[in-house]
Amino acid sequence: MRMWISCQFLFCLMVSFAGHRAVLALQDVTADLFGSEYYGTIAAFGDFNSDKQTDLFVIRAQKDLVVFLADLKAPYFKPKIKLSLNDVISSVVPGDYDGDSQMDVLLTTNQNKNVNNPETFVIIYWGNNQTLNQYNKTQLNQTFLDQPLVMDFNADLVPDIFGQVKGENLPQVCYLNGRMVSCRTALNSSIKMRVPHSNAFIDLNKDFTADLFLTSTSSDISDINYFETWLNKDGNFSKTTILKTPDKVAITGQSAFADFDGDGFQDHLLPVCMDDGCQKSAIYVSSPGNKEIRWIPILTDFQKKDTLWGFVPPKTESQFNLYNPITLHLGDYNMDGFPDALAILKNTTGSNQQAFLLENVPCNNASCKDVGRMFRVFWDLSDLSHITSAVVATFFDIYEDGILDMIVLSKGGAKNELAIHALKNNFEADAYFVKVIVLSGLCSSDCPRKVTPFGVNQPGPYVMYTSVDANGYLKNASAGQLSQSAHLALQLPYTVLGLGRSANFLDHLYVGIPRPLGEKEIRKQEWTAIIPNSQLIVIPYPHNNPRRWSAKLYLTPSNIVLLTAIALIGVCVFILAIIGILHWQEKKADDREKRQEAHRFHFDAM
Repeated sequence: MRMWISCQFLFCLMVSFAGHRAVLALQDVTADLFGSEYYGTIAAFGDFNSDKQTDLFVIRAQKDLVVFLADLKAPYFKPKIKLSLNDVISSVVPGDYDGDSQMDVLLTTNQNKNVNNPETFVIIYWGNNQTLNQYNKTQLNQTFLDQPLVMDFNADLVPDIFGQVKGENLPQVCYLNGRMVSCRTALNSSIKMRVPHSNAFIDLNKDFTADLFLTSTSSDISDINYFETWLNKDGNFSKTTILKTPDKVAITGQSAFADFDGDGFQDHLLPVCMDDGCQKSAIYVSSPGNKEIRWIPILTDFQKKDTLWGFVPPKTESQFNLYNPITLHLGDYNMDGFPDALAILKNTTGSNQQAFLLENVPCNNASCKDVGRMFRVFWDLSDLSHITSAVVATFFDIYEDGILDMIVLSKGGAKNELAIHALKNNFEADAYFVKVIVLSGLCSSDCPRKVTPFGVNQPGPYVMYTSVDANGYLKNASAGQLSQSAHLALQLPYTVLGLGRSANFLDHLYVGIPRPLGEKEIRKQEWTAIIPNSQLIVIPYPHNNPRRWSAKLYLTPSNIVLLTAIALIGVCVFILAIIGILHWQEKKADDREKRQEAHRFHFDAM
């Protein structure tokens, strides 16, 4: 009876640990990750050496690219590969540009620093057995007016280069078939791209086929910004909607996309300033799931006690500043199924500039009731608020455990570089996730040179799940993979979707890839009964036969599993202790009985 009560007590204690209140906390782990090498501008993420660990691409001295490879020993990121250029590096986009399932690196460089006459050049360094050769490269002859968008225009699962070319009214797309460059007109209408643009390659109508989103500007002196949606219909892009910026907006930030309200549609998030000094800032959302596409404010309150904060106005003296545009970096920090954001805000009455977490919470006012969700600034978050002069903040799964941590870049680093800060997410709650990475599917087990096809950074795949929450209601969420690549988008080569506190299996997990011209069938596959807290690596091979696509499932134990194991071990130890005590008492009683028996025999003999 006592043993049963003790076991019940341990089980209740385990449940109380597992179900305690969620706690937001960060831990600075910069020294563990980088040692003394925590400086430079992190420009991109990707699995360069195909070991299923995400590596970092860092720009130093404006002309050097350093690849930090993930390692199992501290420091966990070590600078292993370096490329030096003669021109200023403005962006880095890793990917497999020749279809050999090995990671190449696309760099954009700037030579003309005249803001009114920008010139951007594209160079691709070809990967060879997890290395980069300084001289094994291809430079495009085209001069772009801005950093291009890396997308899969012809749906052959090899990234293409899309952008506005100098001297051309129509956008151009460049293919790299067999490392031979072939550029042609991309769309059937002229467009004046906004600089800096925030073009995207992502599914906007929930048909699991990536569409094209373009940011444009008027040709006259009014300088009005527009957002054009080009839907993929039978593999051909057709313009369907044009949306203007919200009224009375002075500065337009970079567009971002996420399933903000959990309806399966990708919502368009837009940070803006209502005046040139960003004394009044706001974030708007336009949702295609609503009957009427319009702008809905989801954050207008930037007041912290007596201090007013706002976005940092873009620097006008040089457009080649890597952290120039107003940008939101999105990720589900607390795994509740609704994406949060990281943003750089500035004290409007001072010079303090910090990174803040914007938490996705239920709407509490009339202005956002049509969406049902809103952002709330998390003003006091340990370690994050201690970083001053921050210029970039983004999410990153440091320990490959499915929990999104943070990386912040700030001024004042070594050698006149930006300082890198790594903050581990110690969020404690019984929440779950699923992590999905979609490869190119150009090969599976028969890849050239026997390489593993993990380092491909594939743009365009779309992921969505449906499940049932703890209250029995249908729950879904969606995300696009590598939908944007320009102006320090810093998107991860995988998708992490929060599941909330429901430990149920995922009822359905859908994965779709782009479809080529003339193909009406959507290339989509469905998996059922996916285990929570798992990583799914999807290989869409062959492309046109989704039923044969393969998926590799890797489990990531959560805190609840750990607590369950601890409780189980504790119960076993407790039972063994009870058994040992009872055995010792029984042995002691046997010895006493033997002595008594021997004593009784002695007297009987007399």
